[in-house]
Amino acid sequence: MSKTDIQIAREAKMKPIDEILAKINVPDEPNAFSPMGRHIAKINLGYLDQLKDKKNGKLILVTAITPTPAGEGKTTTSVGLSDGLNKIGKKSIVCLREPSLGPSFGLKGGAAGGGYAQVVPMEQINLHFTGDFHAITSAHNLLSALIDNHIYWGNKLNIDVRRVSWRRIMDMNDRSLRSIIVDLGGVANGYPRQDSFDITVASELMAIFCLATDLKDLEKRISNITIGYTRDKTPIYAKDLNAHGPMTVLLKEAIRPNVTQTLENNPAIIHGGPFANIAHGCNSVIATKAGLKLADYVVTEAGFGADLGAEKFLNIKCRKSGIKPDCVVIVATIRALKMHGGATKDELKNENVRALKKGLVNLERHINNTRKFGLPVTIAVNHFITDTEKEMKTLLNFCKTQGVKASKCTHWSNGSEGTKELANNVVNICEDDQDTFKYLYEDKLSLFKKIEKIAQEIYHASEVVADTKVRQQLKEFEEKGYGNLPVCIAKTQYSFSTDPNLKGAPTGHVLPVREVRLSSGAEFVVVVCGEIMTMPGLPKVPAADSIKLNDEGEIEGLF
Repeated sequence: MSKTDIQIAREAKMKPIDEILAKINVPDEPNAFSPMGRHIAKINLGYLDQLKDKKNGKLILVTAITPTPAGEGKTTTSVGLSDGLNKIGKKSIVCLREPSLGPSFGLKGGAAGGGYAQVVPMEQINLHFTGDFHAITSAHNLLSALIDNHIYWGNKLNIDVRRVSWRRIMDMNDRSLRSIIVDLGGVANGYPRQDSFDITVASELMAIFCLATDLKDLEKRISNITIGYTRDKTPIYAKDLNAHGPMTVLLKEAIRPNVTQTLENNPAIIHGGPFANIAHGCNSVIATKAGLKLADYVVTEAGFGADLGAEKFLNIKCRKSGIKPDCVVIVATIRALKMHGGATKDELKNENVRALKKGLVNLERHINNTRKFGLPVTIAVNHFITDTEKEMKTLLNFCKTQGVKASKCTHWSNGSEGTKELANNVVNICEDDQDTFKYLYEDKLSLFKKIEKIAQEIYHASEVVADTKVRQQLKEFEEKGYGNLPVCIAKTQYSFSTDPNLKGAPTGHVLPVREVRLSSGAEFVVVVCGEIMTMPGLPKVPAADSIKLNDEGEIEGLF
């Protein structure tokens, strides 16, 4: 009987964090890093600043086909690839997002990889970790408190209580907080108004945190947050409430990247974690840039499938930070491709070449979409024991017809030994050193045209539908100087369309824009399409039902 992820994690022989940092030449000095226990550390920004003239390593972006209930294993593959690169003699770091408590206790469970391709200590990473998300939650809600306090004490800025756009947040799934009334209880408590909660990872502050390049940039972006409007629709910013100073103070320690290790004692930087379908869905710019200065290869991932995660990584994160990938790895599983071909979850254990062939259109589109950015692609086939030789041969032959190399990866069961072929493919691509990267659209394109570009080029939609109110809002954003911002489309992750039931590679569908939101601090425009919740609810049987301490004081059910 194979061991579970948690059993494997508990058997890990972790090394002290100073030994892990020594692998990437970070000195054991107070100015370089601060230990957070024996196995976690925060790198100091002052030390990273000393490395600014050092040449960058190669950046590998790991993305995936469209998610299905069968699972794709993007985080697991990212960890396995970084271990594989180290196995073949390359100095590699994996850069990942921090897990959110909401999904951990809701439907998804933990997010630290799996099998023999995990980051540890798993329990700390999946729970409070170093407190970064708590700091972001506190800073965000400080701004909420300052808004209502300003209104209570005379409202000098003339904030229209009907047009306060800054919601409150908490890092937990709770549908009851999606729409609430605050300030009830009479005059002593303020002026009643409608409000709502988002989950922490959906906060604009989280997006800002992950796009900021340093503390000064963080404070500047926070100051530019639009918190609401006056009756004549004049915008009010966080700086008008003098909120940017104290909010930055709360994030002073959180902004430093966290370093842990993989099961094979290779360095991992885990920092930040915005939602992939409401924000740009990748770890912090500071973490990625730190990795590029400290290692020869940096493996990072973008959330969900390439149509959401990779598109935003390339059009938003790369545009704002000046970084670019040298190689893109698309993770695919035979199981998931069979689901895209019409197979049900109950049928996945059975060989079904017909469904696989039908579902390959999903992988094909992600390959072609990635090439539109001028980037080289390779495929990681995350292997399951139910995959048959005939199915594997079908998939590998298909990749040949697409002109891409595909590698059978067994990192879940074999660790770095299972990704050596993939690692060598990645190295060969990176050493070719072709600089052909390009954005999908130019800054000067109008906001609506940017939406259309993504809808047509990435989703293969026939048109974008938006009512007069949405189109007028976009025009107002442009008139106020925000027309050059990238757009961040929020939609379901389960389909190229806004219908999660449309698998494969649908064409000719319509992209309906429900609303648009200006993230003036993060510097992008959120385009909400279809039914997207920024405060998830718990399922009928949440993961929390199985999470407990056993008789030995160990955590059960988290992963």
